[in-house]
Amino acid sequence: MSNVPVARRYARALLDAAGPDADKVLEQLENITAYFDAQQEIFATISSPALARTQRLSLIEAVIANAPGIQPVVANLMRLLNDRNRFGSLPFITRQFRDMVDSRMGRVRGSVTSAAKLGDTQVAALKKQLEALTQRSVVLETKVDPALIGGVVAQVGSHMYDGSLRSQLAELGRTLINR
Repeated sequence: MSNVPVARRYARALLDAAGPDADKVLEQLENITAYFDAQQEIFATISSPALARTQRLSLIEAVIANAPGIQPVVANLMRLLNDRNRFGSLPFITRQFRDMVDSRMGRVRGSVTSAAKLGDTQVAALKKQLEALTQRSVVLETKVDPALIGGVVAQVGSHMYDGSLRSQLAELGRTLINR
């Protein structure tokens, strides 16, 4: 069974319930999902239908109690997922919700990979250029890959911008071979 249609339904309902606080809800949902990524054993226990709902609910309530300032819609989502035996869909719901919030806010996510760590001014300049290209606000994640040798590779949405020395050398090699 695919989790995407289920996740999309829950994410759409959560987006409607979050209203103008969608960004806050997204941040909390991502934090909770990151917590469960780090605590796979707890996530597996809460997701397991072998445990009684009330036992799973007590674990969820403990997570909610230890999450400062959690939005009521996030807490209610976690309880609802438990009631419906769908807690294992939480990471998929988070991804779908993030995409929906980004779309609502006119944002697009992207990543920039470079051969060496980029400075803040370089990242800001790249972000500005990518925003001009996409005509949208860009949320960038930076990565380092020494195999690039030099330059950067940026992926924004489904578009790839490759300005790496590795790809330029490969293109030069293809050109020389073809001549």
